[in-house]
Amino acid sequence: MIKAEDFTSSAKEYGFFFYTGVPCSYLKPLINHVIDDESIRYIGAANEGDAVAIASGYELSGKNSVVIFQNSGLGNAVNPLTSLNMVYKIPVLLIVTMRAEPGGRPDEPQHRVMGRETRAILEAIGIPCEKFPEEIDQVGPALRRASGFMRENKTPFAFLLSEGSLDKEALKQVPVAKEKNGILELSYASNELSSRGQVLKFIQESSSSRDVIISTTGHTSRELLSLDDKDRQFYMVGSMGCVSSLALGLSAGDVPGKIVVIDGDGAALMRLGAWATIGYERPKSLIHVLLDNESHASTGGQSTVSHSVDFATIAHAW
Repeated sequence: MIKAEDFTSSAKEYGFFFYTGVPCSYLKPLINHVIDDESIRYIGAANEGDAVAIASGYELSGKNSVVIFQNSGLGNAVNPLTSLNMVYKIPVLLIVTMRAEPGGRPDEPQHRVMGRETRAILEAIGIPCEKFPEEIDQVGPALRRASGFMRENKTPFAFLLSEGSLDKEALKQVPVAKEKNGILELSYASNELSSRGQVLKFIQESSSSRDVIISTTGHTSRELLSLDDKDRQFYMVGSMGCVSSLALGLSAGDVPGKIVVIDGDGAALMRLGAWATIGYERPKSLIHVLLDNESHASTGGQSTVSHSVDFATIAHAW
């Protein structure tokens, strides 16, 4: 086990001062550290593919970049990695966490397939990978190999980060909303249903036996299950961001009753384009509830950008 600073300080020697990605609980110490380190720039991406594109754009400025995300999100990153980085010869350093790693502790079902196939997928698309360094004396040589490959081949290189590779590190900075073009943020009256549990309980108690409740990945599905495991509840434990599209497809099947989809801000931002499709289709049976706590609560509480997003206006526009 190493401290996040053990990696980032050595990475700086190879020109890595920029990080972007999507949170994972395994990455919490690294994300917290790069957010707090004033010499490092971090941009939280809505999804893993966006993170690869952001890092690639930074690389085009002549500077090195690091992309960090969970292996379950590797699928989102494959398209830009193969059709952007490989085609235009843009090297980025990937740090991919190994959820459900073969030989590791049992993990949640949504990670099993990718946990088994992460290394094979990376190698199949031409990205060499090695284990993330877990001892201080391994960091320098690992970065030297990665940087050497990227410099010579102009293509990405990946470190695979196992659970417990990084020592714990708390986040010190508190993100604030950014003023945009001098426009002040709207202020809304507080709602009595202030906690996630209260909202979920209200939805359950207000739904009929004919209604279907579909909940997004993470704490929302776990808490809904713990409140009451009803027959017509579907818990989307993986496929982050896809819950509203799943509900749209179900509504197209003309199932009886209402379809109540419970979404989160991090998940919604990951695939916000789905809202445009839902807005166009205007399914009468679908009720979309967004729980916005301005954070990726299930992966350590890292901030999303929702504090600067007016979801209600976006939904109304579509």
